[in-house]
Order: sequence, then structure tokens, then C-alpha cells
Amino acid sequence: MAQGVCWVARLLGVPATVVAPDHAPRAKLEAIERLGGRVVTVPFDTWWETMETGAYAGVTGLFVHPVLDERVMAGNGVIGLELAEQLGELDAVLVPWGGGGLSTGIASALAAVSPETRVVACEPATGAPFAASIAAGHRIDVDYTPSFVDGAGSKAVLPAMWERAQPLLAGAVAVPLDDVASAVRLLATRARVVAEGAGALALAAALVGHGGTGRVVCIVSGGNIDADLLASILVAGERG
Repeated sequence: MAQGVCWVARLLGVPATVVAPDHAPRAKLEAIERLGGRVVTVPFDTWWETMETGAYAGVTGLFVHPVLDERVMAGNGVIGLELAEQLGELDAVLVPWGGGGLSTGIASALAAVSPETRVVACEPATGAPFAASIAAGHRIDVDYTPSFVDGAGSKAVLPAMWERAQPLLAGAVAVPLDDVASAVRLLATRARVVAEGAGALALAAALVGHGGTGRVVCIVSGGNIDADLLASILVAGERG
């Protein structure tokens, strides 16, 4: 998301500032800087406040919300349209949940062209507010611990996103970090795909049966993982 904004900003010749939580991987921040973006890293609670308010003090201009911007969600919806067009009837699509924009965009498109397809949100167990809120029947806060699954997980679902996502998605699952690491390792060694933790969430959920049976698609949504972290995950698998 941030890299896409910076790419467009460079194309248009305008500045771009990205506010990121301070546990974001260096690989992601360096990619933003290579595209000409300015990075401001802040503690997670400050970053979350930016998500809630849609603004960051001292930075002016158009705020492109990574979760609630309808144009961003519409762009994500193209993924759903392409899945239906290229793969036909699907039983389930598993999607990483960072804040809901990707999941609801895909689910909105599939609701129009393939209403029988279930869309399931996948969150890290260290911060799974959507799964907890669905289980409770209403929006609730949860404890959040930063992890290598830095592109997903939080302490709450934004109110506007809860209203949008709750009727669209078939469910949500909280995925243990060990399962996510195994999925990162499997993608790298079997498929030769480098995925960050959040990008491997959907596969991790599917491997333990959360997608059900039939034709199941896993969205692998990002590859911003630091080389030393990837190496440690691969080595841990060899030792295990």
C-alpha cells in the first residue's frame, strides 16, 4: 500500500510521507525510500491513533487511508474480480486482515459476481480483534503484541470497518505465529515465493483446515521481510 502511494507520488512529482509503526521491517521502509517517500516511524499506539483520526500532526495534504479509503478498497476488489474470472467457482478465499481494506474489497467484488464464495479473514493470534469481535457478536478490543507478522494484527477493529466487514465476510481466524512461520518457510522452499509474515497468514490458516474443502484460494499479499528474519525462519525449520 505505502509503496504504491509513493510510486504514484513520484510519477506525479509530488511528495509522499508514510507514517509507519516502529516495528515495521527495514525492507519495507527502504523500499518506500527508494521510491522517494519520506518515512516517519512512531510507536504502535501513535500509529493506531493516526488510523483512527485519519491525520498525523505536522503533515499536510491528502491522507490516503490504508484501511477506510473507498478507492483503495475498490482497487483491492479487482483481485476478487480476477479470481472469479480466471478460476471460476470458488468455495473459499482466505485473506490476510491488516485492518480490513483488502478483505472487504475482495469480499465486496465476490459478493457481486460469486456470492457462494466464502471470504475468511486471517489474523495473527498476537492481535486478532476481528476474530474476537465476530465471536463476541460486537466490536471488542484485544491485547496486541507486535510480532514478525507486522503487516497484520492490531488491538481493535475501526468502527466504520466493522460495520462494512461484518456482513460481508464469512468469518475470521486467529493464526498462531508458529503456523505462520511454517507457511513462510513452505512458500520459500516449495513455491520459491518470498512472503512476509502477513503475506503467509492465509496459507497458514488453510494448511490447518480453516478454508474448508473444495476450491480454496489463499491471498499472499506481501514480500516485505528482512533477509535476516527470513534466514532465521528457514534455519529454524531445518533444525526442527
